Amino acid sequence: MQFIEDLKGLSKDKIEHLVFNFLNNVKTGENILIIHPDYTRKDFTQLIVPGLIKLLKRKGARRVDFLNASGTHRNMEENEFLKKLGIESHDSSINFFNHKFDDPSHLINLGEISGGFVQDKTGGEIKIPIPVNVNKLIFNDYDLIVAISATVPHEATGFSGGLKIFFPGISGPEVIDLFHWAAAMISIENLIGTVNNAARDILNEGARYIFRNLKTRVVSFNMVNAELENAVLPLGLYFAAGYEGFIEAYEAACNLSIKAHIKYIDIPLNKVVQVMPENYDEIWTAGKGSYKLQRPGVMAENGEIILYGPHIKVFHSNDSINSDIINTGYHCRDYLKNYLERHPGFCKNSAAHLMNVAGPGKYDPSIDCEKLKFKITLATAITEELCKKVNLNYRNPDTLKKIDFQSSGKLWIEDGGKYLYELNTKKAEV
Repeated sequence: MQFIEDLKGLSKDKIEHLVFNFLNNVKTGENILIIHPDYTRKDFTQLIVPGLIKLLKRKGARRVDFLNASGTHRNMEENEFLKKLGIESHDSSINFFNHKFDDPSHLINLGEISGGFVQDKTGGEIKIPIPVNVNKLIFNDYDLIVAISATVPHEATGFSGGLKIFFPGISGPEVIDLFHWAAAMISIENLIGTVNNAARDILNEGARYIFRNLKTRVVSFNMVNAELENAVLPLGLYFAAGYEGFIEAYEAACNLSIKAHIKYIDIPLNKVVQVMPENYDEIWTAGKGSYKLQRPGVMAENGEIILYGPHIKVFHSNDSINSDIINTGYHCRDYLKNYLERHPGFCKNSAAHLMNVAGPGKYDPSIDCEKLKFKITLATAITEELCKKVNLNYRNPDTLKKIDFQSSGKLWIEDGGKYLYELNTKKAEV
């Protein structure tokens, strides 16, 4: 592994220098695939790719393809690819591909993670195998695959980055559904902000199947960055090759992310406004404003998280997932476990999202009574009627003022969903 890191920030020249030093010793070839994060991720992919293309072409590349590791997010338009990748224009040697997670013709099946393995990792909650499928583009005649990922605290995997870009980043709906439901059963409280955990074990096992079948050389570029106003500050970049290299680079990136992306508070919070950035243009992604406040003790009992985003008009841009959300609503784990028992065909990825946004709570099915630990309120373009239908609270975004959230137990967070909040237990006990 090679890396550079600096909490004060990395210059573009340093980034390009390390990319050159690393890849200059790697056999690249004529046909290259670069897998990268999608439009919802704020990182510095655009500082890596232009120099990377120049180096690859200098070393003989004739075709450079880009695959958007979008999971279930919407497709990217060409102008979004160009912006994300820092490319001003391109010729026929550069091609952009969206990951079609719901199109079987784009996927290849490689086996399955055993039900026993899944059962062990989920504490007995899930006992069925998880299939291992992946976008079959990676098995084309490429000489090299470059996977660019970014590491921040993540609700389903502890931290993002590394092998996650393959599994479930470019996997099919069964993988995405079952993996996210498995992670939901393990719970955000037990996952987010942890480097090694049961969900990562499942993820790594799925990726192991992919790498066993993949004959192409694969290298990892793992980023860590901070967000300042409307800019991104590169903090770390980690390079490694192969399956074990991905894990090594991921773990090193996590150690820096812990320093950069976790904020400590002294007392539990009663009211929090998460100001969601423009790239979170649906509740599916804006839900991170809730996830990042769910470490134990951060939210006070009966506290309120307000997701503020007047630009947000839908729960999900996919009509089917959006319908799932509207017809089922946001509820706690026990409620949704009961719901899935009665509706076994319901999308488990949708169920995981509904549970994760709502947060912890209790549900008694005998009297149909649910009590959530805290309230989730939407201050968006979604109507009050629709908020109530999905079991969320409504607030007119025009009524929110930063000055009203400056006192003890209150917090106004710009660029919501960016930081993971942790209770400083030593101070909280004083």
